[in-house]
Order: sequence, then C-alpha cells, then structure tokens
Amino acid sequence: MKELKADVVVVGGGAAGLLASGVVAKRGLSVLLAEPNKTLGRKLRITGKGRCNITNNCDTETLMENIPVNARFLHGAFSKFDSAAAMSFFEGLGVHMKCERGNRVFPVSDKANDVADALMHYGRQNGVQILHERVTAVETENGAVSAVLAGDTRVFCRAVIICTGGVSYPGTGSTGDGYALAKALGHTITEPRASLVPLESDDDYCVQMQGFSLKNVRLRVYDDREKLVFEELGEMLFTHFGVSGPLVLSASAHMRDFKNRRYRLSIDLKPGLDEKKLDARILRDFDKFANKEFKNSLGELAGRAMIPVLVQLSGIPADTKVNSITKQQRAVLLNLFKGFPVSVRGPRPVAEAIVTSGGVNVREIDPRTMRSKLVEGLYFAGEVIDVDAYTGGFNLQIAWSTAYTAACSVCSL
Repeated sequence: MKELKADVVVVGGGAAGLLASGVVAKRGLSVLLAEPNKTLGRKLRITGKGRCNITNNCDTETLMENIPVNARFLHGAFSKFDSAAAMSFFEGLGVHMKCERGNRVFPVSDKANDVADALMHYGRQNGVQILHERVTAVETENGAVSAVLAGDTRVFCRAVIICTGGVSYPGTGSTGDGYALAKALGHTITEPRASLVPLESDDDYCVQMQGFSLKNVRLRVYDDREKLVFEELGEMLFTHFGVSGPLVLSASAHMRDFKNRRYRLSIDLKPGLDEKKLDARILRDFDKFANKEFKNSLGELAGRAMIPVLVQLSGIPADTKVNSITKQQRAVLLNLFKGFPVSVRGPRPVAEAIVTSGGVNVREIDPRTMRSKLVEGLYFAGEVIDVDAYTGGFNLQIAWSTAYTAACSVCSL
C-alpha cells in the first residue's frame, strides 16, 4: 500500500470540498483533496440548470428563515461567512455576479462551470493535491484522526473534513459515502430523504399533459388538515409521473411529513384575475364563441394540452354549444381555473432530488467550528450534515458557510 502525508485531507470534491481545501491550503497547510470522479465539482456544474445559483443576496435572518431543518445550528457559520462574504469571495476569484428575481445570485456568464473552475484554480494556486480515489475509511488513534484509506493509498493526516454531499444525483458522486464514514466513527445519521424533488401523482391527466408547462401560475399546497403549507408564483411542468419544475421543487421542501400526512396541489391558472374579473373574461370568450362547441371555446384561456382535461373535469359535455352553458356550469369551470387540482402520491426517489434532507446529526457537531464532538480532528461541511434549505441559493450558501467555518477551524489546530 502506498503512503502519503498531508496536514488535512478533504473528502469530496464538490462545492464544500473545493472551497474548504482552497481556504486551508491558502493558510499554509498541506492539503490533499480525495475525490473519485475525474471531474471535480460535477454536481456544482449542473446546479441551477447549469447556471449555478451561487447564493441569495440577503441578511443572516433571511438565510435562517429559509432553512426548515436545524437553522439555529448554522447561525455561527453564517456569522463567519454570510452571503455578502460569499459574493466577495467569488468576485475575488474573478467570478462576476448578478442578482435576479428573489435576490438569487448567478454568475454574469450564466455558466456553473465558471464557478467550479474558479474554485479548482483557487485550490491549484494554493497547492492542493488531488487524489482521484474513493475514501473507504478514516483511521483514528486514541480518539483522534490519524489517516484515511483511499484506494490502495493510506494518507497520514492530522485532520479530515468530510464534504461528500448527500445521496441525490448519485451519478455525480453523491452516493452516501460520507454517511458510512461518519457512522463507522460513531456518528448518528438522520435518515436521508428527498428535498427539492419532483412529485408523483395518481391523476391520469398528468400523463395526458406530459411535457406541458405552465408559466406565471400560483401553486398552493394543502395537507390533509386543509392547512396551507406552501404558496408561490412561478413555473411548473406536467410529467409522465406527476409534476416537476421550479414551483414544484420549491413546494416539495415544505412537504416534510409524507409518512403521516397527505398533500394536494391547487394551481391558480389565472392569478392575475380575481374571480369576478375571470368570470367576465370567460363570458366574453363565450359570447365570442357562442355557436361553437364547448371543447372548441377555450383556446384563448388555456393551452392546447390542457383543454381536454379542463373539459373532462368540468363535467360539461364536450359537444355542448357554448350558448347553452349554464351559470352553474360556468362557475365549475371558473373554479377549475382558480384551483386546478393535482393529487400527490409522494415524492420521486431521493436519487432524483436536487438536495438531500438528513445526514450527520447536528447535536454531534460543534456549530462554531463544524468539528466532530466524538472524534478529534474530524470535521463536516455541506450537505452531509443534517441541514437543508429552500430553493434560491440557500443550499449552496450552507455549503460555503460550513466549508469556510470548518477550514478556518482546521487551521487553528
């Protein structure tokens, strides 16, 4: 077996691992970054549809409000490296940024590759060594980190930062390795589950409308107590299994109890019109197409793929002449436009999620340093920890903040 030495081994070459390794190396310690993928930052390169939502331009209070799981644990990390610090850091690496709707921050180039490449260059500049092997064990002596095993190599070290991500998008390397490493060292793992994930439905009409997208609609989610758990304006998509798209992914992060609760979706197809104005609009179209059959009268109100479904759900016979549709029938149609129903069977598999919820129990990690409370010299950063957030750049900010905190803490060893 080959033997190497480094002050610090960073396990995982994703967002958190790239930043942590670069920061540690810049401060003068020898760093080895272990990543089995030949391409570093694979998941980072596809995030935000390949554009990379780097962070959210907001204060710490807003960051905390957008983290539904263990937000308080992150307060110390955010105080050390908040979104303003993240933007300044990336500007310093030559990644110029812009702010879009919802204070979402993207590179001006709209290329996630630019973010990943800048972090790689930062690491190389500061002497980070890369070992393209999978870490299979972290060895300890007298309760402290002593080495890691990676392929046929043992790397002796004083500290290890585990940045392996979760189990979403396993093709990018997020295969749960960090959970196994942490568990072997005595840590408790909160069962991983999908967050920011498409939703499955039993409604046949989702399949019927497969590939049809909705823009500028308002999505509401209710649980089986009829409690409103999510509401937002945006875009979504019907698929062969149910629904997906930005609105649905955001909504899924609020649907956190599929074991005990049932959820349903209600889509306002015309959020810009109240019921009175929408009824007047429907009446105008009905006057315009008075002698047509009902199925041929909705072309200016709905997309082609949705019209047969609206006809079906309205209960109005498709061949009914528009001029004979009753006020009661029109009211049913109006309610469909203001609350199109989609049942929810559950989330898609965790492998299809953008983010994993669950991971290393935060009670076993020092929130001020990201250091393990069980093993001296062991640190965690990023998605491997049991923290996750809503969409809008908040999950990457968690990665940056925890990675920076762990890196600074390692440097004080």
